[in-house]
Amino acid sequence: MDLRELIERLPDGTVLTDPDLLASYRQDRALDPDAGTALAVVRARTTEDVVTTLRWAGAHGVPVVPRGAGSGLSGGSTALDGGIVLSTERMRDITVDPVTRTAVVQPGLFNAEVKRAVAEQGLWYPPDPSSFEFCSIGGNAATNAGGLCCVKYGVTTDYVLGMEVVLADGTVVRLGGPRLKDSAGLSLTKLFVGSEGTLGIITELTLRLLPAQPPQSTVVASFATLTAATSAILAITGALRPSMLEFMDSVAINAVEDELRMGLDRNAAGLLVARSDAPGEFAAREAQLMLEACEKAGATEVFSTDDAEEGEAFTVARRFAIPAVEKLGPLLLEDVGVPLPRLGDLVTGVAAIAARNDVLVSVIAHAGDGNTHPLIVHDPTDADNTARAHKAFGEIMDLAIELGGTITGEHGVGRLKKDWLPNQLGPEVMDLTRRIKDALDPHGILNPGSIL
Repeated sequence: MDLRELIERLPDGTVLTDPDLLASYRQDRALDPDAGTALAVVRARTTEDVVTTLRWAGAHGVPVVPRGAGSGLSGGSTALDGGIVLSTERMRDITVDPVTRTAVVQPGLFNAEVKRAVAEQGLWYPPDPSSFEFCSIGGNAATNAGGLCCVKYGVTTDYVLGMEVVLADGTVVRLGGPRLKDSAGLSLTKLFVGSEGTLGIITELTLRLLPAQPPQSTVVASFATLTAATSAILAITGALRPSMLEFMDSVAINAVEDELRMGLDRNAAGLLVARSDAPGEFAAREAQLMLEACEKAGATEVFSTDDAEEGEAFTVARRFAIPAVEKLGPLLLEDVGVPLPRLGDLVTGVAAIAARNDVLVSVIAHAGDGNTHPLIVHDPTDADNTARAHKAFGEIMDLAIELGGTITGEHGVGRLKKDWLPNQLGPEVMDLTRRIKDALDPHGILNPGSIL
């Protein structure tokens, strides 16, 4: 394929073709082993750059894989042989309006950068993936990312009021806007959030903001059994809505303790970190309720603190769980979720799957909303171990579906989970999904192989 026409149409330095640079854009954080090598990488700066690229790609039948920061965990931005990787990493403008409590942002900004910019105006952008320091806001929208505080505050889609998106044929559409209420027309903004770049490429987002989060009280509890920990989770969520309710199993506890040396109980089967940001004295009251729920469930150790630094230290420990477990070996990472009453069945079921397949699986979770992250440690150089790890990967998703759950709570389907999607959604919904995809991308150039 002759790239000269595309290169000439775009600003100097926009198109990368150096093999070493192309190699760095082959995979996202999921490290998809089937990743290809792109024909070129386009690092767009403007919406017009995206329009130009898609019109050229459409005219030549070249697939386009949108990419944010490359932090995705489902293979959603895996490069394709002979395709274009369209990176939005250089689209980084932001405007904050404290009057309407909105921010207009380009997709290349990191989640943490958006948080810092709006904090300067006394505002807060709640969605907070564990990777918030290095994941892009565009990628968050493309996957409908969640995070630690979504048990109370919701996920990305709850904060996207509008967007600018470029369709497969290069048409630019503007959806929604800085209005908290808007019932005009179909809810098309919601359609694109979570679509993983298969329907269009998001070039601008209008985000809803909240006043700065109040100070938090933190409760930390250790448990001798998984059953006791999940019982405490159900007791807490049945009584109140915490601002955070996170879980780590024994593997994660020990992996984090190996690195941070903060005195976590290495003998515990599970650790809960719960927080309340209720106003005034209500935070202490909610913290006491959570503490008592943990004690009643059989916690071996539990304490509460209003000290901001101490509470944040445990939040940091939970955020560090994935990289800590990753030091034990490469991961197959899942994010299956179930209705809260089935959380115990999922956690114990994952343990049984790990034992049956003789693989190491650590479970961490956004426990307050039933979203778990089973981390399957495997050795890619060991064919037998890898086969058993992949078998466990599939069995965990099958289990989540059997329990009335989902194969992905926040990371997206991508390429790694798409074979299980029909089992969750059913043929009628899959057919509707294909009809929508075909209507917006009739030539199938946008992220082919992801989701469908």
